[in-house]
Amino acid sequence: MSPAPARPARPRGPVVVVRISVADRAHFIAAACASRTLHAPWVQPPLDAAGFDALLARLSAPDHAGFVLRRAQDGALAGYAGLSNIVRGAFQSAHLGYYAFAGCERQGLMKAGLRLVLREALGPMGLHRVEANIQPDNLASLALVRSLGFQREGFSPRYLKIRGRWRDHERWALLAP
Repeated sequence: MSPAPARPARPRGPVVVVRISVADRAHFIAAACASRTLHAPWVQPPLDAAGFDALLARLSAPDHAGFVLRRAQDGALAGYAGLSNIVRGAFQSAHLGYYAFAGCERQGLMKAGLRLVLREALGPMGLHRVEANIQPDNLASLALVRSLGFQREGFSPRYLKIRGRWRDHERWALLAP
């Protein structure tokens, strides 16, 4: 199956970031299935239509936003980024989750894509704070948030249940300028 064309037509960098939609289903599932080894034990993306549709249902709520990151040169699905627990009012905050897809890791695509997602979050979306929670052994992810300007704020034991186990996480945050 060939990748869908990148949207919009004139990318300005190595990746194009757009809101995820039902049109991304087949490519997303194929990329997630091909990335099982890469993702274990860090994340559990949807691997079938029911899981993808459940993700879209969560993202339809006002406290969630999801983005696909596509390689600009050929439209290949490079990764996913999601903002969850978006809180408005005096807090203006969200949690950031993300993952690359196999074949697109370690090429700077996630960094470029997350920069665009963060620009949207801290700009037009009006958020003041974006928090990323990362397992301490996920050295690539820790290096990525550090390179994007996130600051370590703390450690949360048994913070998230991933693949059936409660896992420790480091808390990192980026504030709007």
